[in-house]
Amino acid sequence: MILYPKLYLNNVKEITISILKKYDIKGLILDVDNTLIDYKKNMLEGLETWAKGLKENGIKIYILSNSNHKEKVQSIAEKFDAPYSYFASKPLKCGFKKAKKNLQLEPKNIAVVGDQILTDVLGANRCKMFSILVKPIDERDIFITKIKRPIEQKIIQKYLEKINNKEE
Repeated sequence: MILYPKLYLNNVKEITISILKKYDIKGLILDVDNTLIDYKKNMLEGLETWAKGLKENGIKIYILSNSNHKEKVQSIAEKFDAPYSYFASKPLKCGFKKAKKNLQLEPKNIAVVGDQILTDVLGANRCKMFSILVKPIDERDIFITKIKRPIEQKIIQKYLEKINNKEE
């Protein structure tokens, strides 16, 4: 289903080189809000080291955010030494295509990582990229995201039921 992620993890730091190799991923498109930083703009501890380790292993990183706060997105991108786009209009394809062009990789070799199904997962799947859903790092959200969370929770429940039934 287009709303189901290919992988569901607790946070971005669970993405390891071995996972990326398993799925032949050579580049990551990372969301910002509630994926890399919390509501108060605090970055998840250890992320800079995590990103550095990925890059040392040849993994390319691109920051793609729907936020219209350029300075916020830019400051995260600088910490990761990565190109970025803000006000990306996810799940529309334009931001993902721009990131793909910058990464110079095929869609099948790119994973999109984010905390929202209706923006990150949907956009990734529409662009034939590998979708990784992570749990939000903060319970607080902007207004529009708060509205979408109950819908996303129902989708996650169905997804987990499907996964659990496959494993039995």
